[in-house]
This record gives sequence, structure tokens and C-alpha cells, in this order.
Amino acid sequence: MATNALYTDLSGYYDLMCCDINYLAQSNTVLRLHRLFGNGGKTHLDLACGTGPHIQHFLAAGYQCTGLDLNLPMLEIARQRCPDAHFMLDNMCHFTLSQPVDLITCFLYSLHYTAQINALQQCITQVYTALKPGGVFCFNAVDKNKICNLSAVSHRTRHLDSLFEFSSAWFYSGQGEQQALRLSINKTDSNQNQYWQDEHSMVAISFDELEALLNPYFEVHRLAHDYECIQPWQVDTGNALFVCIKRSEADDLFPDTLISDSLGY
Repeated sequence: MATNALYTDLSGYYDLMCCDINYLAQSNTVLRLHRLFGNGGKTHLDLACGTGPHIQHFLAAGYQCTGLDLNLPMLEIARQRCPDAHFMLDNMCHFTLSQPVDLITCFLYSLHYTAQINALQQCITQVYTALKPGGVFCFNAVDKNKICNLSAVSHRTRHLDSLFEFSSAWFYSGQGEQQALRLSINKTDSNQNQYWQDEHSMVAISFDELEALLNPYFEVHRLAHDYECIQPWQVDTGNALFVCIKRSEADDLFPDTLISDSLGY
């Protein structure tokens, strides 16, 4: 199955696959962080927005929202869910906006979809360019050095007359700049059993390496991956919430070659 085939073929099931995610809590935490660290503006871009569940909550909070995703079927669902938002079919590494925004988000570890360090660096540069002075970039990430290849997250739910079982797991070989996100869906009804399996190439990076990419452009705060309260990141955990405040004149002060050299790529 092609890299994006599972999401394309099963875009109608995407919300079922994510039904245990507390989108309201995630959105409210980022809204609070934006009030604490941001510039007071209310224009918002959500990278890899999927079917738009986060955007729905930002619109309710009074933000002017744009969603960006590579998957057209999911964008069509997002447009129906959030008719007051604007949506773009584009790549997060190469997008441009007609006007800069105050807040850029990337939920559900989606920044890892950049797949390679160079592409991740391009994404960070585009985000910097797309933010207003004092703008905030907020996302979550996983540290490649703390991935447990034996762990998986699973849940099941019923939809119409079918039982769905979803599973996702990270896998990192221990070397290189790519890790895998392994996904599976099992659908059972009275007549048949259907099974889909997919593996996505994701960028593998440590938190220290990630901060080395971000620091020339942003003041970086690494927080605990907790959407109930805001607290410092604990060094023994492999998930984190990053809050990044745009620096001024980063392009002149820190050329891209210096950023790449600092990581050894």
C-alpha cells in the first residue's frame, strides 16, 4: 500500500481512529499558552490539520483560522466541519501565506511527517517566515532516543454495524534520520473482516537536535506533554510540547548553513 494510501482510502474513518483524542483539551492548552507567550493577535494556521477538529475549537475562541494538509479528502471533511475557516492543499515544508499569522500549530506529532532533517529545517524556516513579530509556533514531538519499539496504542469503537480496532506504534532502528509510524485498522461486521496496515516514514530526531534547529529562529520552551496543566518537561520522558516564540532578524543572524552545521548534517 502506498505511503498515503491508508489515509486517502479511509479518510472517512479518520475521526473514528482519533475518537479517543481530547481535541478540546489540546486546543484549550495551546490557547492558554498563546495568551501567555503570544503577541495578542488571533490569526491562526494549523499545519497537517486533517479533518479540522482543532480548528473548530480555535474558531469558537474567536480566531481567524487557516488549515493546511496534503490530503484532499480530509480537507473536504474539514471544510464541511469548519465553513468559516480557510483551507489549503499544500506541503508544510513549502507553503506560503498571503499574510503572516500570530499562531501556528501542528498537533498529533504531525511535524514528524516531514520525514527528513532537511525537510524539517525547511518547514521551520517556512513557519518563521509565516509568523508575525512575536508570533508563536506550538507543536508536540517524540524523542527518537526514547522510543520503545514494543509499545503500541490501541482502542476500539463501534460505528453503524461495525466494530473498529485501531492501533498505532512508533519504531526506530536506533540509527539514521527516519523512524516509522505503524498503523493498523481492523473492521468487523456480520458479513466480513477487513484489515488495513500501513507504515509511514517519519523524521527521527532527538529533542536536543530539534532545539538546535529551532533556536536560531525561536525562543524555545520545552514543556511536559500534558494537556491538563502547564508544567516543565521531565528529562526522562520521550514526549514534549514545544512553545516557540519568533525571534527578530533570525534570517540575518543565523544563516541556514550554520543551522545544518550545528547538527552535523
